[in-house]
Amino acid sequence: MPKKIRELKQILKKAGFTYQPAKGSHTKWSHPLLSGKITLSGQDGDDAKPYQEKDVNNALNKLAKIKEDQ
Repeated sequence: MPKKIRELKQILKKAGFTYQPAKGSHTKWSHPLLSGKITLSGQDGDDAKPYQEKDVNNALNKLAKIKEDQ
């Protein structure tokens, strides 16, 4: 069962990401230790698309690896 958009947003907030609103239902998420941004689209109650979950998981894995190396 896919996660909801609100769940992905909560996960990113807990990991230290900040967001900027964009057009419509889009939000751009960034972290000071990572280059690039993650864009999430959809209302909070919508099911997340597989690529959105994959993007969030990849960013969290990169962040964990960077923190290990420090």
